[in-house]
Amino acid sequence: MSRKYFGTDGVRGRVGQYPITPDFVLRLGYAAGKVLANRNAAGSHRPGVLIGKDTRNSGYMLEAALEAGFSAAGVDVFLTGPLPTPGIAYLTRALRLQAGVVISASHNPFEDNGIKFFSADGKKLPDDVEHAIEAAIDAMDGKPMQTVEPKDLGRARRIDDAAGRYIEFCKSTVPASFDLRNLKIVVDCAHGAAYHIAAEVLHELGAEVVAIGNAPDGLNINEGVGALHPELLASTIEATGADLGIALDGDADRLVMVDANGTAYDGDQILYAIVQERLLDGPVAGVVGTLMTNMALEQALAERQVPFKRAKVGDRYVMELLAAEGWLYGGENSGHILALDRHTTGDGLVSALQVLVALKRSGGKLDALLGGLKLFPQCMINVPVKPGFNWQNHEAVTAAVEASSARLGKRGRVLLRPSGTEPVLRVMVEAEDGALSRSEAESIAAVVRSAL
Repeated sequence: MSRKYFGTDGVRGRVGQYPITPDFVLRLGYAAGKVLANRNAAGSHRPGVLIGKDTRNSGYMLEAALEAGFSAAGVDVFLTGPLPTPGIAYLTRALRLQAGVVISASHNPFEDNGIKFFSADGKKLPDDVEHAIEAAIDAMDGKPMQTVEPKDLGRARRIDDAAGRYIEFCKSTVPASFDLRNLKIVVDCAHGAAYHIAAEVLHELGAEVVAIGNAPDGLNINEGVGALHPELLASTIEATGADLGIALDGDADRLVMVDANGTAYDGDQILYAIVQERLLDGPVAGVVGTLMTNMALEQALAERQVPFKRAKVGDRYVMELLAAEGWLYGGENSGHILALDRHTTGDGLVSALQVLVALKRSGGKLDALLGGLKLFPQCMINVPVKPGFNWQNHEAVTAAVEASSARLGKRGRVLLRPSGTEPVLRVMVEAEDGALSRSEAESIAAVVRSAL
């Protein structure tokens, strides 16, 4: 069943444009509260939800709307203020609440915002709950909200030690004997939700820390900083003589790492380093990537006898496949890493700590640890297409893909994927040789253009 309001990562859009408007978010909070209250009918306590946010100035408005909606539905609200998305997932579980809500648009610019939910166990909401919330919104259909009796209205209070609790959780994901002494680390918080978290975690573990991207003003989140822009991190490492750098995105669930030479490493390389470290202690049942995961990771895992499967793009789908297989490790090349033996959701800071554990264990440098996985060059060409263009059943396009795949053989692969946000077909070819990947991608793109 398709979703009407929820995407793969909650409800997201431009602030002030439907659905990221105060009136819709009020109804979203009310509908979610009603669904949660019904699911808690057998409980002895009133249901409670945790609400956190990143540093966008629109977060104040959306937080107030959600709080009012939940209260009207008879649900208590606990507010954390700015906190990383994985921190909300952790605290929802630790505080035994019915759900967690994050107000964030992750790596998007400040003009965007979004609402995403976590279930009581710190994982993304099940599909059936999201569908129930959507149905409750539609059932209102312009009708006024029927609030609970005044005595049953939900109450709100702030969790003053939320940041401290999450900092301690992050530290608990590494061995008790582990420390970062003699390491100088630059951490880029993207002017986002980890601005007061990441440096503290690393400092308390013994590192000398240089923090950048840690001065949010409500408008500068992700602007030229963070995981999407590791250039600033690389230049700061050079200027300070640091050993390595960590770049997070606006809500701190995405990670890029940079070595002392200024080389950036993506999610595939980070995931491989974590899996290699786990293999030192025993077999790894399997790893999940996405359609965009580099072929080099798949081949490297095969050499280590580790099964590998691909999910659709989106950490939600990686999580679903991990659950179906009963595996613990997965991720996306964009930097979303899932290590379910440490957390219930993707966590950029926790993932960085797992890499640092592997680094300390190897006794080497970050470039040796992460650079051991040599990625295949990928060429991506976006071809504008008309709405409804059925490329999957177009004879010429199919023939071009098959011919290219045959020429590449085991040296590469072809992937055609429609964009979820714009009318383009993404033609991606990766191969051991960069010139080969470009020539094959251009050949297929030309056929698609001709077919149009």
